[in-house]
Amino acid sequence: MSKPALRERRLTDPVVVAAAVIARDGRLLVGKRPPHKRHGGLWEFPGGKLLAGESLEDALARELEEELNLEVIGVGAVLARVTDPGSQFEVTFVEVQVVGTPRPAEHTEVAWMDSAGLREAALAPADRRFVESRFAAGEGTPP
Repeated sequence: MSKPALRERRLTDPVVVAAAVIARDGRLLVGKRPPHKRHGGLWEFPGGKLLAGESLEDALARELEEELNLEVIGVGAVLARVTDPGSQFEVTFVEVQVVGTPRPAEHTEVAWMDSAGLREAALAPADRRFVESRFAAGEGTPP
């Protein structure tokens, strides 16, 4: 696979973050951010920033292996793109299929939440916007 030509990132360019939407038994996987990080103590969909020239698929495989010891076996549709308020981050929520049991290396804990749990959880702002758009009160179930 050839890598795209790299260009210098301007300060006004968004920083693309890939967020994995991983479903299992009607629940979605989320992790609690470490207290010393931006939005520390809040829940988020796992993932991370794309490195220069990296695809969403490659970033998700790298991040999920590093952070949760999960192997990505499939990457599906982009579900949403949400700007993180007050930052340059643009979070891209993507359906992802994995194998393995999540073992957090970066998050302080992980949980499998249903749509009701997600609506009640203390989520990071971009994740909150995604959940509210995807699972209106009482509607929608995880993929």
